[in-house]
Amino acid sequence: MVQHIMSSTRIPTLGHADGICHLYVDAAADLEKAIALTIDAKKDYPAACNAIETLLIHESLLGSGAAKRLVEAVLDAQVTLYGGPKAVVAFGLPPAASLRVEYGALAMAVELVPSVQAAIEHVNAHGSGHTDVIVTEDPRAAQTFLNGVDSADVFHNASSRFADGFRLGLGAEVGISTSRIHARGPVGVEGLLTTRNRLISDSSHLVGEFHSGKKKYTHRNLLVPQSRL
Repeated sequence: MVQHIMSSTRIPTLGHADGICHLYVDAAADLEKAIALTIDAKKDYPAACNAIETLLIHESLLGSGAAKRLVEAVLDAQVTLYGGPKAVVAFGLPPAASLRVEYGALAMAVELVPSVQAAIEHVNAHGSGHTDVIVTEDPRAAQTFLNGVDSADVFHNASSRFADGFRLGLGAEVGISTSRIHARGPVGVEGLLTTRNRLISDSSHLVGEFHSGKKKYTHRNLLVPQSRL
């Protein structure tokens, strides 16, 4: 129903129909962090929209055995894995019917990628714009991923399960939006509100005085008492 409403109306909407989240394990990832984050992001609540559905692994981790250890750890955690074309060959996994599936269960897809840029392209092509994660100790790779992935939430070395209004300090969550009107990602009550400005002067401020240079704007943050009106 959500998908039908979002695709058939010309009215801007707040909502999301899919939660196809990715976790990318970079060449410079800490393996223990990668294992812990992958399992947490899948097993904490598999049916949640912010649980990961695809695990991307840098191809260089095959040679060191790190990729195999990661896959084995996830399988040992009772998560069923389906492979993309490269992962089927590398790990002997059953093939995934698609790399754009929201399993909503203890199952997910795995694929190998040759670079962080390839991971970004995969996420942008197959993701739903919800939440995507990079695991790496390389700050440049992390920044490239954070800047390149076009999702509402993009995390570095943190579980996708943190994509939640309460966990992000927004108070009670009223929904999650993958669209681009004023509120995007987890939306708290403030995300549904508009802004109203009050300007109170005791000296009759005139714009002309600022145009002439007689007065100058300071644009300082002011402590303003909150009004309930």
